[in-house]
Amino acid sequence: MSTAIVEGSIQSVANRQHKSLAESFLNVTHVILCDVSRSMDTPDSRGGRRRIDVAREELAKLQAEHPGKLALVCFSSHAQVMPGGVPPEPDGTTNLVDGLVLARKWDGLGITFVVVSDGEPNSEDAALAEAKQFTSRIDTVYVGPPDDRRGANFLRRLAAAAGGQHATAARVMGLVDAMRPMLAAQN
Repeated sequence: MSTAIVEGSIQSVANRQHKSLAESFLNVTHVILCDVSRSMDTPDSRGGRRRIDVAREELAKLQAEHPGKLALVCFSSHAQVMPGGVPPEPDGTTNLVDGLVLARKWDGLGITFVVVSDGEPNSEDAALAEAKQFTSRIDTVYVGPPDDRRGANFLRRLAAAAGGQHATAARVMGLVDAMRPMLAAQN
């Protein structure tokens, strides 16, 4: 797990307010599920940079704009909560199901979920079935290449299955702008 801490992350807010991490989770309004599979290592984003590097910058901006309100769950071959707000290095497959299972502990608590991915999970059917278990809304943002209709279509179906919105931020560029309306909307 990364020891870096982004300003505005739940860990930075807990540290600044001298509260426990558990207490800081009480103020979370959105859980962002960020794909950190091997495909996020692709150097096709802004300025020829890797998708993960641009995603880290964009997520840091969002956390600074919404201090203590965004919890980050990252998924690849397994899922993990990142209280410091920094996604780990890309590795492994796209096990979205594990990310959704981990995030579901906050379901029904007035929290909205946002999946940020290139939309090619290990099992589309299992991910859709898991999303249908949620009572809270799941929004999605497609961050793969603009010509990949399969990935974008899957994420559109996932959002529809869970009453959410869908947006595109091809190659992670414009992630902040794509997510702002989602973060402004309430369950």
